[in-house]
Amino acid sequence: MAQTPLSMKPTGWFQVAWSAEIAVGDVHTMKYFGQEMVAWRTTSGRIVVFDAYCEHLGAHLGHGGHVEGEILVCPFHGWEWNTEGRNVCVPYEKHPNKGRRIRSYPALERNAAVWIWYDVDGRAPYFDVPDIFGDFSDDKTADDYYPPVPAATLFRPGLEIHPQYIMENGVDFAHFKFVHKTPFMPEFTRHDFSGPVSYVDFTIAFDEGATLENATSGVESINAGLGCSVTKSWGMIDNRTMPAVTPVDEHTSDVRFTVWIGRKPGEDGPEITEYGKMMAGFVIEQFEADIEIWAHQRYSDPPALSRKEFTGFKALREWAVQFYPDGGPSGVDPDRQPASGAVLPADADGEYVRIRRTELDRLRSLAGQ
Repeated sequence: MAQTPLSMKPTGWFQVAWSAEIAVGDVHTMKYFGQEMVAWRTTSGRIVVFDAYCEHLGAHLGHGGHVEGEILVCPFHGWEWNTEGRNVCVPYEKHPNKGRRIRSYPALERNAAVWIWYDVDGRAPYFDVPDIFGDFSDDKTADDYYPPVPAATLFRPGLEIHPQYIMENGVDFAHFKFVHKTPFMPEFTRHDFSGPVSYVDFTIAFDEGATLENATSGVESINAGLGCSVTKSWGMIDNRTMPAVTPVDEHTSDVRFTVWIGRKPGEDGPEITEYGKMMAGFVIEQFEADIEIWAHQRYSDPPALSRKEFTGFKALREWAVQFYPDGGPSGVDPDRQPASGAVLPADADGEYVRIRRTELDRLRSLAGQ
């Protein structure tokens, strides 16, 4: 993939693990947004995410650090850190070091996954991770589906993919016929980009011979920022999916995909059945076809859109701007539309310049004087 001009540090919720990967007492190492991190689970079951290094002398807490109750203990000198990242004990001193704090990230568990809130300016979360069952307009619960983890999941680490690609995929009606081999191009029935959580619904079918006119199936999707999306299919194989793309550094992301398949009547066991695995495999194959495109894609800005494509892509890219630092990095060309959130090249050598929206507005004002 060509280096994306989009910032790899957008604001929002991002999946960093599946819940089952972090048991009570575990200290899980990971790297996201260019930061070494640890996720650990307290004795009470709470998930906590920190920057990885002890504020004392910089020991990595993921290599030998251990959990004691609601405390993470450094392996180097035994300094103890609570769930807020504050030092609560220096074992060879009478008092803790109250002046130092490890950066902690808002973290929650939902849809069998661990999510962290990331914002370069440290703002608190202002929207939530959607519930893949509770936020759709039906009465189904997790009990109506086979447990997806680990058999109905996909994990592809370190791919050169940006989170915005997956969101743009949702409004790209034309790709379904060519990438997913659908018998017709879907028709969108809802585009709602009025807030940080967007909604995109469309009619689609995979059966040979189906037409748009007689289609009785479709997909509903809820997109919370650029890192979190959940979908529900209707009129076809009963499935719900959760794709998630989380930036690792300035070039790569980890891609996760979770599939819930509706149980057959009378099946209520604790494990997914062979039928469930087979159906999930079909859904995962479709997602893998998208990954093959994204992993080698160049971000086009402005894109050469057809008339029918314009409305959806324009709405999506204008919506996406809000998740980039200070309203989205814009180019140095004051006449260039900033709707994509792209960082434009400053010169022919391909170096990129980030300019804050407030600075750009000031420059435009001066240029008009």
